[in-house]
Amino acid sequence: MLKGLSEPFWHKRAVVQEVMAKEAVPGRKKEKAKDWRRTLQQIWSYLAREKGRLWLVLFMVVLSSILGLLGPFLIGRAIDHYIITKENSGLLRLLAGLLAIYILNSGALWLQNYWMIGIAQNTVFSMRTQLFRHLHKLPIPFFDQRQYGEIMSRVINDIENVSSTLNSSVIQIFSSVLTLLGTIGFMLWLSPLLTAVTLVIVPVMFLGMRWITSRTGRLFKEQQRNLGELNGYIEETVSGQRIVKAFSQEERVIAELLAKNDKLKESGFWAQTYSGFIPKLMNVLNNVSFALIAGAGGVLALKGMVTIGTIVIFGEYSRQFTRPLNDLSNQFNTLLSAVAGAERVFEVLDEEEETKDEEGNEDLDDVHGEIEFKDVSFSYEEGGNTVNDISFHASPGETVALVGPTGAGKTTIINLLSRFYDANSGSILVDGREITGIKRKALREHMGFVLQDPFLFEGTIMENIRYGRLDASDEEVREAAKEANAHSFIAKLANGYETMVEQDGSGISQGQKQLLSIARAILANPVILVLDEATSSIDTITEMKIQEALQRLMEGKTSFIIAHRLNTIQKADQILVLKDGGILERGSHEKLLKQKGFYSELYHSQLQREIG
Repeated sequence: MLKGLSEPFWHKRAVVQEVMAKEAVPGRKKEKAKDWRRTLQQIWSYLAREKGRLWLVLFMVVLSSILGLLGPFLIGRAIDHYIITKENSGLLRLLAGLLAIYILNSGALWLQNYWMIGIAQNTVFSMRTQLFRHLHKLPIPFFDQRQYGEIMSRVINDIENVSSTLNSSVIQIFSSVLTLLGTIGFMLWLSPLLTAVTLVIVPVMFLGMRWITSRTGRLFKEQQRNLGELNGYIEETVSGQRIVKAFSQEERVIAELLAKNDKLKESGFWAQTYSGFIPKLMNVLNNVSFALIAGAGGVLALKGMVTIGTIVIFGEYSRQFTRPLNDLSNQFNTLLSAVAGAERVFEVLDEEEETKDEEGNEDLDDVHGEIEFKDVSFSYEEGGNTVNDISFHASPGETVALVGPTGAGKTTIINLLSRFYDANSGSILVDGREITGIKRKALREHMGFVLQDPFLFEGTIMENIRYGRLDASDEEVREAAKEANAHSFIAKLANGYETMVEQDGSGISQGQKQLLSIARAILANPVILVLDEATSSIDTITEMKIQEALQRLMEGKTSFIIAHRLNTIQKADQILVLKDGGILERGSHEKLLKQKGFYSELYHSQLQREIG
């Protein structure tokens, strides 16, 4: 277990101190305040689309606030004019009016909630849709640098947090402000002196709320951040469960999860603890206010300065005065949590989209598949050197194998060719044209990928193969499956091509998934093909089927093979041996063996391991 996991979390203040320390950086507080204002403006940009219904909600909030203030006033008048004076003639009419007020108030409250829920749902629908669309426009580096679970947390948890807040908090804030202003107005009209007594507690409330909310905002943001990290870790661990069990790492991952869960629990504990002070403080001050009004009102009543009914009205209004403050403080904390979530959503929306094609970029028609790299250099990080001065030429229909140790730059070359990343220097040409002058979509439409770990979507087998070309007919899908040697195993399934594939292809063997992936590529019929050792960890019989299908797939295509097993690339037209980001050797299999260099050493060491 990790150190400190067994300690009671309420004894540890590390999270609170860490968050406070972050905020203590000079100038940071001002920057954050600016971010929060911007986040609220962005939320309003979505709400503004529902202006019509917002005005209706606001009208109902005003109506319910006025009706809520009339109730205590009529009760006080009933005491002064009918109960104390024992004049019952008008009491029934007043009670009937009071009943009508409460019924109307309930109706106004129901309508404002009904309309606000619709506004909130439309708002989060727009936010989630825009976020999902934006994710598909982001460059590959964005996803390479983040856990998928953390991204999912922003799409689901953070937006749902905004939804629940809009459903209740917006109305509550409007209502609380109007009730507060209306209550003060009525109180001043009835008795300025008793109003002054009631307002004595306001400075104490203000100072207490300021002290509390200055801490809760940072802690709620830390809570959302920790939640995202935990979601990312859980998603990663569940996805890699086979590896966890294979290496008997259950205790370690549980310990790491406990550590992350402990951080979330601790930040959540302090956020809720500080925010929980507010209702307690308000209740105490509410009781103090009521006691002050009762005492001062009693003295003034004995002197004939106020009536008993006025004291009763003030007693009720004092509660209505502190209740909006209490509600505002509670909703403020909820709002802080929602803004923290919204800020994480807008951080993704603010991410720059994949660089748009420049004006004048061409489509790629009548492609032959001639590829040339000229002095191409690239680094993922500034100052690094992932690939350096890479130059080679592939004629149409040739097969180029990329060989080398991990980190040599094999995948980087493919990333550059597909423009997932753009080279720092040098030129990459397709049929003699710079790829920077070709539309990305047009370039990728002529490329096909068969990866080492094939990915299948949740849906039918037919739908997964058709992903290669959405307008393909059922017969074309079947023909592609036959060419990929996948038809025989599909036909044996209970529902054939309509068999449902679980998420990520669970329930289908690795070899079968690879055959479906090849069928998908065959259906797409690309001119440029990328193969990332598609036969690793597969039984011999299935490997033979895959190799046969790959030969059909590669026929007439310019193919790039990222090779891990060198016996699979002996027929390649040219082999590029990469090391430390550069091309160390190049040539055919036979030529490289004769050179007795790095490739020859790799090949013979692999051969000896396979024989041994």
